[in-house]
Amino acid sequence: MNLDISFLKKQYQSGVLTPAQLVTVLHQAIAQEATQAEHHNIWITRLSLAQMLAYAEKLEKQSDKNLPLYGIPFAIKDNIDLAGTPTTAGCAEYTYTPEQSATVVQKLIDAGAIPVGKTNLDQFATGLVGARSPYGAGKNSINPAYISGGSSAGSAVSVALGFASFSLGTDTAGSGRVPAAFNNLVGVKPSLGLLSTTGVVPACRTLDCVSIFANNVMDAEAVLAIAQGFDADDAYSRECKQTAPPLKISFRFGVPRAAQLEFFSNTETPQLFKQAIASLESIGGKAVEIDFAPFLQTARLLYEGPWVAERYAAIQTFFEEKPEAIFPVTRQIIGNAAKFSAADTFDAFYKLKALQREAAKVWRDIDVMLTPTAGTIYTIAEVEADPVQTNSNLGYYTNFMNLLDLAAIALPAGFQGDGLPFGITLCAPAFSDNTLLQLAKRFNFGEKQ
Repeated sequence: MNLDISFLKKQYQSGVLTPAQLVTVLHQAIAQEATQAEHHNIWITRLSLAQMLAYAEKLEKQSDKNLPLYGIPFAIKDNIDLAGTPTTAGCAEYTYTPEQSATVVQKLIDAGAIPVGKTNLDQFATGLVGARSPYGAGKNSINPAYISGGSSAGSAVSVALGFASFSLGTDTAGSGRVPAAFNNLVGVKPSLGLLSTTGVVPACRTLDCVSIFANNVMDAEAVLAIAQGFDADDAYSRECKQTAPPLKISFRFGVPRAAQLEFFSNTETPQLFKQAIASLESIGGKAVEIDFAPFLQTARLLYEGPWVAERYAAIQTFFEEKPEAIFPVTRQIIGNAAKFSAADTFDAFYKLKALQREAAKVWRDIDVMLTPTAGTIYTIAEVEADPVQTNSNLGYYTNFMNLLDLAAIALPAGFQGDGLPFGITLCAPAFSDNTLLQLAKRFNFGEKQ
């Protein structure tokens, strides 16, 4: 079923379809997928048909069908609150049921969107693989032997398999981009503070973003326009006071030096990345080689430095009282927080400040930067055999993003010979979100391949 926002809006306006009819069909499809032997472990909590119909029938009682997201179904990563529905963060023992929805969720519901369920994730949003969940490893939407990408595993797969028009994820180290690449989706990682994180279980509170998955750039743009906005209740919310200028017809995009590109022994993705460069050049871009070293050094700080202690701080009481409830790899990673002192933390902040200054120099010469979203993709078996190193490899092009205060959009960029997708990421300094969206719409990878 076509769940593009523009298509559904036309169906509703013409009277061919009603929100109640749509959610009935979706409920049946979601239930059927969940019973299959090769189901994808998408959901932690699915809304019942009665719950979805309550949203749909409320909309149908209104005479106004012009709400921007009227009757549009969406999925929610299960570290983001939906009123009356359990939030687990991927850990059953951690579960609580919120009385209020997260600010961003409520904005979308107020705009007419209908939630369909809470999705599976790497526990406590710690991972880029989607396999660190007691609810089962997230399976790739194209080949279930491969990982879905994480931590926003179920959010991405729910859209890719046609159970939602869009979904919400979170992105601290790449969780809103890697699953997009692995499931042939658009993934928006907004500027820090552009979307409220009130009602979101923190991973690293100073770095967390609510992200958006969609089938195309136009849908992602529509959702971002509604979801964003300053929230006085969120200490890390920021007002977007400056509007980024429209990108020039001729623009300059940075590409890491050849020796700094890493594809982790994948023989096909280097050529797909070259094709992405050529496609940007074909629409007026000029490739500029940049020194990627400051970005790579920043990326290493995220897990090798004391920011892991921020993950510990987010769940400290639970971690200390119920360590056995935490997924083994997750417990190992968060447990590393104990080795960092306050002095280590300040030392890391000094290093980060210096790297921020060094990385900022590249923006004197380029408008945007282009990288692969991930150099390769792994099977679930490969990740289970080496969970830490495979995860680290997937963060090569993503872990630096929030530490350097960048906005990004992940886009589909072709397929390997085995049918698995490859993705690229465009990024630029904070609050360039609209500029990136406009470029993505010009880019021939802006639609699903």
